[in-house]
Amino acid sequence: MIKEYKTIESINGPLMVVTRVDGVTYDELVEIELPDGTVRRGKVLEVNGGNAVVQLFEAASGINLRDTKVRFLGHPLELGVSGDMLGRVFSGMGEPIDGGPEILAEAHRDINGLAMNPAARDYPDEFIQTGISAIDGLNTLVRGQKLPIFSGSGLPHNQLAAQIARQARVLDDDSNFAVVFAAIGITFEESEYFVQEFTRTGALERTVLFINLANDPAVERISTPRMALTAAEYLAFDKGMHVLVILTDITNYAEALREVSAAKKEVPGRRGYPGYLYTDLATMYERAGRHLGQPGSITMIPILTMPEDDKTHPIPDLTGYITEGQIILSRELYRKGVLPPIDVMPSLSRLKDKGTGAGKTREDHSGTMNQLFAAYATGKENQELMAILGEAALSPVDLQYAKFADEFERRYVSQGQDENRSIFETLDLGWELLRLLPENELKRIKPEYIEKYLHGKGAE
Repeated sequence: MIKEYKTIESINGPLMVVTRVDGVTYDELVEIELPDGTVRRGKVLEVNGGNAVVQLFEAASGINLRDTKVRFLGHPLELGVSGDMLGRVFSGMGEPIDGGPEILAEAHRDINGLAMNPAARDYPDEFIQTGISAIDGLNTLVRGQKLPIFSGSGLPHNQLAAQIARQARVLDDDSNFAVVFAAIGITFEESEYFVQEFTRTGALERTVLFINLANDPAVERISTPRMALTAAEYLAFDKGMHVLVILTDITNYAEALREVSAAKKEVPGRRGYPGYLYTDLATMYERAGRHLGQPGSITMIPILTMPEDDKTHPIPDLTGYITEGQIILSRELYRKGVLPPIDVMPSLSRLKDKGTGAGKTREDHSGTMNQLFAAYATGKENQELMAILGEAALSPVDLQYAKFADEFERRYVSQGQDENRSIFETLDLGWELLRLLPENELKRIKPEYIEKYLHGKGAE
């Protein structure tokens, strides 16, 4: 039942206190009607006796304490969901901003959702192809996984996010794949880039795009990823689709959370972020996964920029505890002109072994992955020795490894924004690079695979 009040006591930043309320509940959606008829929205953050603290989704300017009406709508913030959402662009509040018609909702869902019950989870074990060798070959993404990308300010994480969104597919059922892309706190130029990029490549047809701009209210940033996840849950578990959710930038989300927490005068935790930051991030990340007995799945790639490139900062630190690995972008590789600048050594996909092998990628995948990692690590060490001791101090095999490291970065990791490599092209490229090393150094690959793929006898 809708209840209306004209008892606003005070406004402090994005927070408004309404007194003498009755039957109001936490997280309830609120409409604020200004004297000129303008309607703004908010939600209940706290109820204490007859007082309710309301968080405003828009600016507080123009609100007259005496004449403004506040209506409590009796339900939380919801998103109207439909299969027609594919190919559309929405604001961070779920309103169409692409000039198209309103969505005829098949259902209305509470955007807060629930983390997936661990007992209902199915184990992720199916390969998702991103078309990017450094991910597919070495840090494989598995359907139902949460694999964040840790970036730094000025690194091309937006281009990488757009490339993954364009190219990602499942090998067995390409038509049943969708992308939900949420851009949080981005600039207008970045927003235009994403929309134009998806439109240019035709990827928009299978994408639901949520865009929250940097000049939108901070509290809208808190709802944007939840809107995206609600749309993803509908497509995955009601429509049976395999959905890839990309969230960029989680750092902007956490900053908005800190801003609202400070306005509420909560006791701050590390670096001023609220003490419940871990719990809050987990409520989002744990909505990804696969349900037992259901065909659909949600795979998540959250992208975050590490302040001062610090991996121990609370946002990447807590994200790393919740998710299954991380892809790390390197400023050093970016300066060398390697695109995407993925640093494969500290990057890790904890589920990569579950999504590789015969029937998923190819029988030689696991062995070549381990051999490439080992050879690249040895090559980097030898390059450091060469810089200190000089080239003459290295043996011929050491020099081959050093050359391998350069070629690996130039040909395997670097591939540009428009090159989409299949997993088989990636694996074949790995074998080409391994030919730079003596055959007796390939100790991590089974002899039958060396015979088949290195010597080309029956290679696919």
